[in-house]
Amino acid sequence: MISQEPIIKVGIFEQYTEVRGDLIGKFNIDHNIIVNGAFHAVVENGDVVMYGGQGIELLRAQEIRCTPVDDGTFVLHDVVIGINFHWERKEDQTFEGGLTLRACDNGTLTAVNEIAVEKYLASVISSEMSATAPIELLKAHAVTSRSWLVAMLEQKKKISNLGIPSQRTIRTESELTRWYDREDHDAYDVCADDHCQRYQGVSKIISTAAKEAVDATRGMFLVYDNEICDARFYKACGGMTELFENAWADTPVPYLTNVSDAPQEFAPVATEDDAREWILANPDAYCNTTDGAILRAVLPSFDQETTDFFRWKVVYAREELEALILKKSGIDFGTLLSLTPLERGPSGRIYKLRIEGSKRTLVVGKELEIRRWFSKSHMYSSAFVVDTDRDAEGVPRSFTFTGAGWGHGVGLCQIGAAVMAVKGLHAEEIVKHYFRHAQLAVLY
Repeated sequence: MISQEPIIKVGIFEQYTEVRGDLIGKFNIDHNIIVNGAFHAVVENGDVVMYGGQGIELLRAQEIRCTPVDDGTFVLHDVVIGINFHWERKEDQTFEGGLTLRACDNGTLTAVNEIAVEKYLASVISSEMSATAPIELLKAHAVTSRSWLVAMLEQKKKISNLGIPSQRTIRTESELTRWYDREDHDAYDVCADDHCQRYQGVSKIISTAAKEAVDATRGMFLVYDNEICDARFYKACGGMTELFENAWADTPVPYLTNVSDAPQEFAPVATEDDAREWILANPDAYCNTTDGAILRAVLPSFDQETTDFFRWKVVYAREELEALILKKSGIDFGTLLSLTPLERGPSGRIYKLRIEGSKRTLVVGKELEIRRWFSKSHMYSSAFVVDTDRDAEGVPRSFTFTGAGWGHGVGLCQIGAAVMAVKGLHAEEIVKHYFRHAQLAVLY
């Protein structure tokens, strides 16, 4: 395990044809050129070409590194956040640390921020949580985020050293299984969006509480069996958390198991009847809250646009859903006839779903792939039941999805953890509730 604070590379964006921004303070770019102020960059003949505010060419190279001389910051304009989610939008964002602009083979640009882990975490906590969130929640989130990040870095190193390809798609004539993970990124360690951890630099003021939470837990990790825990998190479990292997690789993880999001234990979902009863119920779980004060304290402003996270409903006309599945999967199922859950986890999340159409029948998984196919962005979760309205000939007219939770459901439930903090539980109690069998250790 590590013994000193790592420096990480955060991918702010990629596949941009042009980047515009501002260097606030003095920056040293390659060949000891000191620059500041407005800049823009494009790719020409395989190189990044960086221009100053007056259109003066500053440097051209396949990769340009901008390193702050003192405590300079930089601004990048029109950064897309919430990519492919329902809150997707553009923002101007400000960052500490260094900036690397890299040319890609297809003539586009990648922007990478190099920054120390603890500074990165202060931004993550401020980006993921509201500045008014309870301090014990912020501490719990700091430990969780730090653990996930460094565990991912160590796992990436192992895979690279052993030359093991990371298998994420299994395709046969009758089944497609796909999952998505953080080590998908080759050009940097972690991306800045929700695919990894939401990181928006210092665009939003780093809250005093977030900084206090990071400082108070500096170098503190969840560990299990002499390894840092791959500590996952999401918005709301819907009452019970999910098993790691139902969202990602098939290998079970002892500290990412099914946990009731409540002081009492709920019976895990085992059958389709269980799933329907659970999803249509209104259990007294930590994340089952409509307390506006808690939600405003926990969720950033754009996340507050989602209010039906614990239980939700979506209705599609058959033709609308057929068109959506075709667009998202590239597969023409013809007339959509039925949607049948084949495998569910204990939280009710489906990880194998049979889609039957007049032209094609296919089993799809895992949970995120299912969510992607059934929404223009991402369905809130795969913990849903489907009710089908049929015409006199038995052909579906519409499909009603009734669901539970927001996110993959593995590990820490952010809204549940917030309610626990409001109820007076400490950070250690919160993380040990969600990550059973894990211990806390300070490693630097």
